[in-house]
Amino acid sequence: MATHMEDPTLEREYKGHRDTVTCCDFNPNMKQLATGSMDTCLMVWNFKPKMRSYRFVGHKDAVLSCQFSPSGHLVASASRDKTVRLWIPSVKGESTVFKAHTATVRSVHFSSDGMSLLTASDDKTIKMWTVHRQKFQFSLNQHMNWVRSARFSPDNRLIVSGSDDKTVKLWDRTSKECIHTFFEHGGFVNQVEFHPSGTCVAAASTDSTVKVWDIRTNKLLQHYQVHGASVNSLSFHPTGNYLISASNDSTLKILDLLEGRLFYTLHGHQSQVTSTAFSRNGEYFASGGSDEQVIVWKTNFDQVDFADKLQATQKKTAKRVQSHPDPETAALPVHRPHTSAEYSQSFRATRQKTVDSVTSLRPHQHANGTDVMDVGPAMFSEPVREPDDFPPPPSERPFKSHGLRRQENHQEEEPRFASSITSPLEEQTVPPKITATLEQIVGQLDMLTQTMTILEQRMSMTEDKVKECLENQQKLSLQLRQSDSQ
Repeated sequence: MATHMEDPTLEREYKGHRDTVTCCDFNPNMKQLATGSMDTCLMVWNFKPKMRSYRFVGHKDAVLSCQFSPSGHLVASASRDKTVRLWIPSVKGESTVFKAHTATVRSVHFSSDGMSLLTASDDKTIKMWTVHRQKFQFSLNQHMNWVRSARFSPDNRLIVSGSDDKTVKLWDRTSKECIHTFFEHGGFVNQVEFHPSGTCVAAASTDSTVKVWDIRTNKLLQHYQVHGASVNSLSFHPTGNYLISASNDSTLKILDLLEGRLFYTLHGHQSQVTSTAFSRNGEYFASGGSDEQVIVWKTNFDQVDFADKLQATQKKTAKRVQSHPDPETAALPVHRPHTSAEYSQSFRATRQKTVDSVTSLRPHQHANGTDVMDVGPAMFSEPVREPDDFPPPPSERPFKSHGLRRQENHQEEEPRFASSITSPLEEQTVPPKITATLEQIVGQLDMLTQTMTILEQRMSMTEDKVKECLENQQKLSLQLRQSDSQ
């Protein structure tokens, strides 16, 4: 098995936002990247060179969180305007909007089956909704201050949340009870994430730390003090072996969780780095900052080594049962808290490296605002049927095991894996006729979706009318009986 690993490299730099970039997420099909900004816009960047990127307009205030659904057919966005929007990431920019909270919505997250949506807000609550019809399910109310982040566990049985009350809470989705509270942060909790195995949670805090807890023992496993300012965002690599963090100190840090050490320091942004996320396959990661830039990096982890680790992680996750944790599930090693000074000494002679974007930026991959198409406000405000409810074509089936592609036979899958994931970030020449045909197909699919939405709304109205008629009939029958008895 190969173990060689190259340094991360900067693949692309996108410019189009007009204020701080607050969030980013890759489409599972690796054809798009969604980003949100303080400029109130949601951007969807298309990786294919001759396809325009889109600026979706609809929110009335800053967009603070965004995420693709597991199949990639929808993008959810949370805003300071107290609403959540579900967008179809195409040229039409259709969306459905609903008021989710009574204050700023800080976080939005899909369950791994794409059926539920989790939101967190400055109104101190966490709410769960159905994606279809955006029906309210329940609310979690024990935080004492703003809730900045909430996430489903990979098996959807648990929820983790982080708040300005300086706590991280673990919730049971079925009982809706808080089953544990971690009090160990000295600052506000900006973001929380589940480890891909579901056995650990990580939190990024304004106290400049990243902490990782084992939720089976409720013990602090790892404590990283490698940033010089507030840590705004973090993301686990799909294998679970690495974690990336973004900070106000203008750097990204890649942490080696198996050895409990700082692995890389990345300098790509000119000021505060406010968001970061690994792609679902782990080959890329993105970052956004207050410099209004969006950067896509190539991880450069060894492909054979990566595929084996990813497959092993998925098998362990699939085997795990919440009430009886799999004893073979690899737990992260326990490490005492480390300070920045300790790291600078112990890793000066080892693998830790500083990657500078200036030396690795590819000029022909630079994107600017002229390649962005503005898309108007929402076409309609009634709930749109979740496209995930319809079986997508085989080439666009949702990934199994919470968005990760399973590779049973790596040798056979290699050509398709390489073409579908690596090539979108490489320069390619697409014949204009094919591009036009594809855009026409997308347009027809959008029309079908809109037609289904209208039909569904009419059926709902019919159901309501029938229900009303039955109620009136019952009332009339009751009145007749009463008159007969008199």
